[in-house]
Parts: sequence; C-alpha cells; structure tokens
Amino acid sequence: MTGVTLYTSRIILDQLGVSDYGIYNLVAGMVAMLGFLNASMATATQRYLSYDIGKGDFGQLKITFSTSLTIHFALALVGLIVAETIGLWYVNYKMVFPVERTFAVNVVYQFSVLVFLLGIIQVPYNSLILARERMNIYAYVSIAEAFLKLVIAYSLVSVQEDKLIVFSILTFIVALIVRLIYQFYCRRVFKESHYKFSFNREYFSELLSYSGWNLFGNIAAVLRSQGSNVVLNLFFGTLVNAAYGITLQVQGAINMFVSNFQMALNPQIVQMYAANNLKRSKELVMQGCKLSFLLMLFIVFPILYNTQFLLDIWLKHVPKYTVEFVQIALIAILIDSMSTPIATLLQATGQIKLYQISVGGLNLLVIPISYFYLLRGGAPISVQYIILTFSFISLFFRIFFAMRQLKFDLKVFIRTIIFPVLLVSIVAFGIYGGANYFFNVSTPISFLLTTVFCSLCLLCAIFVLALQDGEKKMIYNLISGRKK
Repeated sequence: MTGVTLYTSRIILDQLGVSDYGIYNLVAGMVAMLGFLNASMATATQRYLSYDIGKGDFGQLKITFSTSLTIHFALALVGLIVAETIGLWYVNYKMVFPVERTFAVNVVYQFSVLVFLLGIIQVPYNSLILARERMNIYAYVSIAEAFLKLVIAYSLVSVQEDKLIVFSILTFIVALIVRLIYQFYCRRVFKESHYKFSFNREYFSELLSYSGWNLFGNIAAVLRSQGSNVVLNLFFGTLVNAAYGITLQVQGAINMFVSNFQMALNPQIVQMYAANNLKRSKELVMQGCKLSFLLMLFIVFPILYNTQFLLDIWLKHVPKYTVEFVQIALIAILIDSMSTPIATLLQATGQIKLYQISVGGLNLLVIPISYFYLLRGGAPISVQYIILTFSFISLFFRIFFAMRQLKFDLKVFIRTIIFPVLLVSIVAFGIYGGANYFFNVSTPISFLLTTVFCSLCLLCAIFVLALQDGEKKMIYNLISGRKK
C-alpha cells in the first residue's frame, strides 16, 4: 500500500502539475478539516464496540452499532450543511488560487465533500471489522483501494479533459466502491450490523457526550495539520501547498506501518480494560509504545538521511521546501508513534474530558503561533518546527494523564520504554550517519545495499539494547518453532 501510494503521488503530481496538485491538496484539505466530525465518532464507535465485545454483551453490541449508525447519518447531514455554507464561502472568497481555475476548484470541492460524506457513513462498518479483529478483510480492501488509486493515476495519462476534475470524480468512485464492499461484508458476516432504529436517550447522550469531547480533540488535531496548510496558503500560495501536500502524502504512507500495527493492538487494549484486566492492558500499552517507535526507526531513518535522493527518484519535479518539510515531519512521526497506545488506554476509560481539553488545546495553539510567526517574516519551514515541538509536549501530557487516571508508573515507563528507545535512536544516528559518510548513495542499488546493511545493524542494536528478557525469549521460541 505504501509503495503504491507513493508511486501514485508521483504520477498525479506529474500529470496535474505543481499548481493543480497544490490546489487539490488545499481543497481536499479544507474538506478534511470537516473530518473532525468523522474522526471523533470513529474513535467513540470503535471504543464502545470493543468494550461490548470485551464484556461479552452481544445484545448491547447490536444496540451500540445501530445507535452509532444513526448518529453517523445525522453527522453526515450536519457535515453537508457546513460544507455547503461556510466551506463553500471560504473556497470562493478566501482561498488563494489562479482565477481561471475557479470552476475546477468548485468541482473538486463538491466531489471531495461527497467522499467525506461516504467516509462518515462507512465508520461504523470499519469500526466493527476492527473491533472483531478481522484484520485480513481490512487489509484486502485497503490493498484493493490502493491499486484502484493506481489505476486512477495511470488513467490521467490518457485523459484529454481537465485532469484535475477527472481525478476528483474518479477518487469519489473509488470511495463509493470501498463503502459498498465494507457494508456488504458486515451485513453478511456480523448479525449485529443489521440496522434497527432504537432510541435510548441515556445511551444516546452517553455516546454523544463521549464523541463531543473527542470532537474537540479531533478538531484540534485536524487544524494542526490541515490548518497549517491553509496558513501557508495565505502567506505563500499554492506552490508551498504542493510541498506541504507531498509531505502529507509521505507522512500518510509511512504512518500506514505503525497505524496498522496499532490497529491490531487497540481493540485488545480496550477489551482487556473492559474485562477489568488493567494490568494486561498496561502491558499492551507499554509494548505498543516501544514497538511502534522501533518499527518507525526502520522506515524513518533511511528516508531522513536520503530525503533529497529519494524525492528526486520519486518525483520528476520536487517543489521548493519539500525536503525540509519531509525531514521534520519524519521526526514528528517518531514522537507521535509513541503517543497513540497511551491515548487508546485513556480513551478506554471513558473519562476523557480534561484529557481532550488539555491535549486538544495544545494542538490548537499551533495555528495562531504559526500565523503570527509567519506574519513576522518567518520561513515556511518554521510551521513544521512548531508542529514538532507540540508533538513532544503532547506526549508528555498523555503520560501525565495516564499516571493520574490509571496509576501509570513513570519510573517503569522511563526505564523500559524511554531509555531503551533513546539509546537505540542514538545508535541509529551513528549507524546511518557513518554509512552515509563512508558510502556514496547515488544510485537505487547503492541506497538499497546501504539500507539493508544499516537495517541489519539496527536490528542487532534493538535486540541487544531495547528488548527485555521476556521479549527475547519469545523471539527465540518463535524462531525455534519455525525451524521445527
């Protein structure tokens, strides 16, 4: 999926051109900012479905699914109203783009809104598949979606009409196909996915209250990324948006590795908490934090040290600022990868009001700080540095809330997670820095050989420095089991 995503981005950038690619990312980003409605309910839905499964309450599971689907249809209606009023006004009167592209921008916006609405209605089905831990189905559909997007990218080569408009229409068609596949599978396999309208005011209020605080947190998270894109547009236009859009593509592709690992982990964290097995839930969080970070090291460091080389291979035209944007984003990914398992356990408690206010408030600060810094003559890259700084601060806030609400042991976390990953990171800097100093990475083959060598060295460092005795024993048992 990552390979296809990155390759299609190259083709789409080449076919649309830097300006149109920047326009698409800006317009789609505007609609993604409405995605806070979607993301807030997605987290709530998966939490409650996983919680019911952990409790073994099938009757409540059916009620939870039907209630969440009702709420999502209502949210889709709210999203449509917001998109066709405030959103449409902003696109036509505030957004900066070439005047001759006004019609294309509006068409792209409308189809982006349709994709967004499909995404909202799809959430309960996705959440049920993940809560039931049917990861194979999720993987098959995701891979199919990636290859459909590859077909879209190649089809642009032969298109004679406005490629930006055609691209937005085809993207909507793919989203519709994926939505129908998920719905068909769930209705066929899971009895609880058969919708039946019911209105329990108390439970409805509980779901909405939980989602409301998630809503605030997700508004802040979306504004941190997509709001930064809008701020950059106000000061530097669509060419910088193209660089930022490519950065988001890289960020999304790399995050697939850790998000899919965590996707398999998150339902178990919630289910263990629901079953009153807090000890096991904490153990899963500890392992998730460490393994997520270590997994990202393998992906991030080869790109971090060879960003210009890889972008030159990937893209025919590398927009200005892209290299610096990507490098800072990679470091932020490493920090954020450790935060998600802790956030999942905090979400499992249901007591998220103060947590969301604190962490969401931190994320919201990114936009005004970025705006005033750019207003005073700051460079575009300063926005990425501000985002990185707040990623660090948010991690510490999540640890604090875990200590406060769940008696998370900070000393154990530092000794078993923070210290080992810092030690491995220092070694990784030495390994990749030394390899790039002594070996000239100038061809794909030299890059591949250097990366394989460094990855093997890093693997040895992780085994020796980061894994505990129990984890090493588990690996020994897995290897001996394979041999037998």
